Amino acid sequence: MASKPTFSDEIANLLHASHGNPIKICMQCGTCAGTCPSAPFMDHTPRRLIAMINANMKEEVLASNTYWYCASCYHCTVRCPCEIDIAGLMYALKRYSMWKGQFKEGLIGPVFSETFVKTIFRSGRSYEPILATTYLFTFGLQDFITEAQTATTMMLKGRLPLLPPRIKRLKNFRRMIGRVIPVGGLE
Repeated sequence: MASKPTFSDEIANLLHASHGNPIKICMQCGTCAGTCPSAPFMDHTPRRLIAMINANMKEEVLASNTYWYCASCYHCTVRCPCEIDIAGLMYALKRYSMWKGQFKEGLIGPVFSETFVKTIFRSGRSYEPILATTYLFTFGLQDFITEAQTATTMMLKGRLPLLPPRIKRLKNFRRMIGRVIPVGGLE
C-alpha cells in the first residue's frame, strides 16, 4: 500500500520538472536570504522557508507571505551554491497555496493571480482594467483618483481598449490551459 506523500515530497514533486537541484540538498548557507531584495518584507527568509518545507511544516509555510513577496529577480537561484531553483520554488508555492486555497489573508498576490488566470481563460489575453481592480482599492483616495485619471486618458487616446481583445480558436486555447492549470469553475 502506498503511503501519503509528506508536504516536503509534494513540493519536491512540483519542482521535479524544473531546472536545478531538489531542495533537500540545501546546505542552509543563507546566500539566498542574503541576496534577496525582498527579504526584509518577508515573514521568513527563503533559507528558513526551505528548512520549514524540509521539516514538513506545511501549515506554517502556507501561512507565510514569503513566496508572495518574491520579486522574481532570480538572484537567489543564480547565487545558490547547490544550484537550487529557489525562484521556481516560490512560484510552485504560490500555485500550491492557491490550489489548496490556503494563504495569508489580506495579500494582493492570490487575488491578482486568480483574476489574471480567469482573464486569460475568458479572452486569451491580459486586460489591464480588470487586473487593476484587484489592487487599485488598496491605495488611498488620492492615488485612486490619479490612477483613474491616467486610465481614462489612456482609453481616450486609444492606448487602453474598452473591451478585452479575444484570440482566435479560444476553445482550443482553453482546452490547452485546462491541461496545465486546474481551472475548475471558470467556464
